[in-house]
Amino acid sequence: MTDAGFPRLTAGIPGCGGAFKLSPEDFEVEELPAYLPSGEGTHLYLWVEKRGRDTREVVRALATAMGVREDDIGVAGMKDRQAVTRQWLSVPASAEPRLPEFALDGVRVLESKRHGNKLRTGHLKGNRFRLRLRGVQDVGAARESFDRLSAEGVPNYFGEQRFGRAGDNADLGRMLLLGQRLPKRPDRFQRKLYLSAFQSRLFNQALVQRLEAGTFATALLGDVLRKEETGGLFVCEAPEVDGPRVAAFEVSPAGPMFGPKMTASRGEVAEAEARLLVDAGVTLSDFVRGGDETEGTRRPYRVRLGAPDLTVDGGDAVLTFELPRGAYATEVLHELLKDG
Repeated sequence: MTDAGFPRLTAGIPGCGGAFKLSPEDFEVEELPAYLPSGEGTHLYLWVEKRGRDTREVVRALATAMGVREDDIGVAGMKDRQAVTRQWLSVPASAEPRLPEFALDGVRVLESKRHGNKLRTGHLKGNRFRLRLRGVQDVGAARESFDRLSAEGVPNYFGEQRFGRAGDNADLGRMLLLGQRLPKRPDRFQRKLYLSAFQSRLFNQALVQRLEAGTFATALLGDVLRKEETGGLFVCEAPEVDGPRVAAFEVSPAGPMFGPKMTASRGEVAEAEARLLVDAGVTLSDFVRGGDETEGTRRPYRVRLGAPDLTVDGGDAVLTFELPRGAYATEVLHELLKDG
């Protein structure tokens, strides 16, 4: 099942119609950093704006211009190509004299400042989005869906981007876990991408089951619940106690990103998760072969829509909102458009 065919929280509301990403300016993303550079240290942080470029292109061009390895460049998160995005990257401060040599069409360095550590994957709070839907046919439906997502949370699917242009990243990740030979030997970045895609596909399947069962935002006995404020995990032993906390968005059910260090669920929830592995033809022990890339974790089934706003501009709907790291803005669009 493709992302476009997944069940939606707002399935009972008609699709609003409209077109998206007719230009990069229709999709603006600004990174919300976990911290700002201090002004001192052995790394140089660059606040970069790019249009029509993906993050890897920028990293490669920076490495070439500044005479460093791609691995020396730090990135908190990957950003879309068909968009206008702003994000921090870090380079060794020793390369700062060569910064003026960096030039890439569609990319601007807006600010540079030193800091003590290299930027690492995940060093961000989230992202702020501004999306324009052009030619919306039913603004009322768009607003109704958007309001429901604001109240109940956004289903935290991994978007199509996770699975590659050919859609085969997850299949390649499964082959790696089973020790099978791939058509082409992957580099380190690709290996991580493939393994993560396979974990992500299994998570999406678990989320589909919860939405179809109507338990997307329900604390089940044996569920692993995630605290919204701290990210801490615990197993639900009393749904009558944890249920109101889920309703208040204090905690959320968290689905499986399989691996040996993943917090285990219990009872019927654990049985349902185990069936996902059986259907995929893998075992939990297979994830050991992925090493550090597949240690396992838990991902919430829903995410809060921060600072949501919907305005009408002529025949367009302009959406602004924030999402935590790892969540996909395209899932908000799927809920509004119903992919019609």
